[in-house]
Amino acid sequence: MKKFIITILQIALKYIARGVIAKYNPMIIGITGSVGKTSAKEAIRNVVARERTVRAPSKNFNNELGLPLTIIGDFKSIGGIFFWFLVLFKGIYILLIKDKAYPEVLVLEYGIDRPGDMKKLLDIARPHIGIFTAMGKIPVHIEYFTGPEQVAKEKAKLIAQLPATGFAILNADDPLVMKAKSETRAQVVTFGMGEHAEVRISNFSNHFDGHSAGISMKLTYGGSFVPVRVDGALGEAQAITSAIASAVGLVFGMNLVSIAEILSKYEAPSGRLRCIQGIRESMIIDDTYNAAPKAMENAIDTLVSLPSRRHVAVLGDMLELGKYTLEAHEEIGKRIKKKGVDVLITVGLRGKLIAEAAQNAGMNQKMVFVADTIDEAVHILEEKIQKGDLILIKGSQGVRMERIVKRIMAEPEHANERLARQNSEWIAKKGMYDEGE
Repeated sequence: MKKFIITILQIALKYIARGVIAKYNPMIIGITGSVGKTSAKEAIRNVVARERTVRAPSKNFNNELGLPLTIIGDFKSIGGIFFWFLVLFKGIYILLIKDKAYPEVLVLEYGIDRPGDMKKLLDIARPHIGIFTAMGKIPVHIEYFTGPEQVAKEKAKLIAQLPATGFAILNADDPLVMKAKSETRAQVVTFGMGEHAEVRISNFSNHFDGHSAGISMKLTYGGSFVPVRVDGALGEAQAITSAIASAVGLVFGMNLVSIAEILSKYEAPSGRLRCIQGIRESMIIDDTYNAAPKAMENAIDTLVSLPSRRHVAVLGDMLELGKYTLEAHEEIGKRIKKKGVDVLITVGLRGKLIAEAAQNAGMNQKMVFVADTIDEAVHILEEKIQKGDLILIKGSQGVRMERIVKRIMAEPEHANERLARQNSEWIAKKGMYDEGE
């Protein structure tokens, strides 16, 4: 019965959302990829807002129910049955009564889990500007596909359907992403750190003094460049986010100087390589929003690139990897040893594979700890944390690694404003490795 109701709701929302788009004709910016969609969305929102009225989802609304939510209204969270009646009412109302405040631009995330998902989303809303962030060697959500190429092909459908008057913004550093270039009629703009990128990042560096953090870089386009500094964010992934937002700004006719000024005020979303003060004068790199292999690698590389008394990695399961689960976790374990992480703490069944691989690669067994639950990981940390430690915490959404951050941050009273998933619905929801699960 529940499945039937959801199906009916999806159909109703689809046609209402299509009607709203037809009536208001907003420019639609669509974002897909295996990593970086949410950060890109927030940075794009900030840049485009300088020129146009813009709406982007405040939450991860990227499926058949979530996409229409952003099209219909600026909803902050999903509720029960009465909430969906409100959404349907709002949709019908703005179809009948002109909403003078309807945004000129919509920034939408297009997330896929299975083959055919992208078509369902494109049937709701077809973008004018399409962004393909990155794939990586083993992308997230691969468990229902035969391999990375098939995942990339599914995501590339967003790029293939762009109109000839549209723009495809592609990651020049990712071969799987660049395959989409041959499938689109739209004008292509590339971004990345390599020399072939049109919007290119150079002179990238992380800045960390034990108390504050940030990144700096040069953004180059068409022979011109501007320096950019973003405080509170870390890692090359945030630099890539800046390049994506810059490419969109250039499409809108903005200049690099204006874009750089906006990016300097950009704040990375919660749970994406954000620095938070920890207990005993330690510092936490909170990257707990989610975890794909490429994002996990980037986070580890960021951790060890920063000066610290000790580099500590607290890593949980990476989910939805199907037949690549063993390989992906073992590769992370090897990377932990190779990059010289001092202390490794893992959470969960798949996390244990990371610990075993790190030990097999030669990491000191006395510096590797395996926790079966979130509580156990916290207890290990409370015992092992030392002054001056830099602690990376990361894992897939279902593991709920943000609960570890909350319990070892110096000011837990600020968790609601600094951490991911702090609304009452998420707090009440059990994680995979909560005590007693």
